Amino acid sequence: MGFTQLYTGNGKGKTTAALGLALRATGWNKRIVIVQFMKKWDYGEVRAIKKLNNIELYQTGTENFVDIENPSEIDIQEAQKGLDIARKYIKRETDILILDEIVVAAYFKLIKYEDIYNLIDNRNPTTELILTGRGATKELIERCDLVTEMKEIKHYYEKGIDARKGIEF
Repeated sequence: MGFTQLYTGNGKGKTTAALGLALRATGWNKRIVIVQFMKKWDYGEVRAIKKLNNIELYQTGTENFVDIENPSEIDIQEAQKGLDIARKYIKRETDILILDEIVVAAYFKLIKYEDIYNLIDNRNPTTELILTGRGATKELIERCDLVTEMKEIKHYYEKGIDARKGIEF
């Protein structure tokens, strides 16, 4: 039996937690599909995943940051591509389906929260569904079986430290 897990909040570590779960599952030969919303960069995890046999990775988005006040049409189209991929796998026999930053895509109005609710409601009951991203609604939190909030207490970004290769990307 699978559950729906949500990693949300303003703190660092949501994607890292989801990918840690994927790494653990890889050790047990589980089949994992990861769809990254709003991510088209050359991250360290992308390089690592390519070395593993049982993880399929799809990235949607552009290399530009999304303007929350005025998302571009291409940003919306890319998020819809990610949603289409998620819909393709939601009913299949996939051990783990990770929808990385899907909550942010809804928060930025690239997709609707209702789209996420439909994925939860229609998932294969044996699939573990992992959702990440800040901006979770109360309804989304209530629909999930496990919810972890990452809370930022202190961050070196406040001191002007840029993202570091192998640590933040």
